[in-house]
Amino acid sequence: MKTIQIIDHIVRWLTEYAVQNKTNGFVVGISGGIDSALTSTLCAKTGLPTAVVSMPIHQAISEEKRALAHIEWLKNKFENVADFEVDLTETFDTLQSSLPKSIRDQLSMANSRARIRMTTLYAFAGNMNYLVAGTGNKVEDFGVGFYTKYGDGGVDLSPIADLMKSEVRLCASTLGINSTILLAKPTDGLWGDDRSDEDQLGASYDELEWAMEFNGNEDLLSNRKKEVLTIYRHRNQANQHKMLAIPVCKIPSNLK
Repeated sequence: MKTIQIIDHIVRWLTEYAVQNKTNGFVVGISGGIDSALTSTLCAKTGLPTAVVSMPIHQAISEEKRALAHIEWLKNKFENVADFEVDLTETFDTLQSSLPKSIRDQLSMANSRARIRMTTLYAFAGNMNYLVAGTGNKVEDFGVGFYTKYGDGGVDLSPIADLMKSEVRLCASTLGINSTILLAKPTDGLWGDDRSDEDQLGASYDELEWAMEFNGNEDLLSNRKKEVLTIYRHRNQANQHKMLAIPVCKIPSNLK
């Protein structure tokens, strides 16, 4: 993998898109994870104004510390970076307490956290004429659909969505991103506990990358690889509604 060339390509792509669309810069939500760390660094490397926003909601202290450490690193490295912290805990609690108890299940409320954050990022983007840069990688966005519809999936452009998780790690390492972020177990930070992405998915990103690219004889696979393929295919099929364009009911011309 030509890591440096890929980094340069993404930075050029971001710059050209922003200029063509007459926008002033980028806004990125910072979670303390590797995907948002890489995305924010790539945006900063364009030289265009880049707003990085920390949005804790009952966040684990370790996640907050990683997020703040990355923001500090970015600000020391790039003069075009401005940082903001918006504590959304009270906002989330108010929404949750306002909803009927019957629909306050864990998954719905976890997704609500992501949607509150999306709304916050677009408040910044609208005010500043910035683009919301997505932080999803290829496995999440096009493999298993591991993101919240109209939450972290609600973005203007996706600079790292053609990179596998392993490629994200390589790019982040090349850019000198904090080792604590590189080594941290991936988590979406939506549950208020320490569950990882692997805990939720039932497979690691390396396993899911393999499943995305598998095109061989399944009869020769180990039991674990067969299990991973099943996990991948189930997630991929179940989340097609996220990955495909919104269906539009077309009205026949003879009815108009």
